Amino acid sequence: MAVFEITLYGNPILKKKCETITDYKALAPLVNNMLDTMYEEEGIGLAANQIGIDLHLLVIDVSHIEDTDGHLVITNGEIINRTGDLNMEEGCLSLPGIRFDVKRPEEITLRYQTISGETKVEEFNGMLARVIQHEIDHLNGVLMIDRVSPLVKMQFNQELKEIEKMGKKQSPKA
Repeated sequence: MAVFEITLYGNPILKKKCETITDYKALAPLVNNMLDTMYEEEGIGLAANQIGIDLHLLVIDVSHIEDTDGHLVITNGEIINRTGDLNMEEGCLSLPGIRFDVKRPEEITLRYQTISGETKVEEFNGMLARVIQHEIDHLNGVLMIDRVSPLVKMQFNQELKEIEKMGKKQSPKA
């Protein structure tokens, strides 16, 4: 078990579109470490760039909130359809202590690959759909703060500056 440091707002890797995964052979240990990190931080989703790794990989577990089958691992995810709209409060491990109301589609269709590289197309709704969208945004260099108005951002200006300062000091990983 390894628990990684969470990459904070201000670190450049969070604004980068992550690299597509082509080699699935060595992913299992990384996925296990990402899950350990997510659980340790009491999160429900974690994108690879949130631990400083430039790969299009995310893990999610909302089983304590919704009736799901435990954790989900998604590589190279792409949302191919969206329906409905729902405003809901979100938090982010890379923006500790900050929560925003974010408007997102209620239902999505996702094309992705499993940890073994198998391609799937599935529909998701509820909290699971919201977390998938949040984490896919991360992997595309978009943070929840990018989805709120400048006025809302201004309300958290001091907190954001402090987090950004810490994020810029974090050393990049390989």
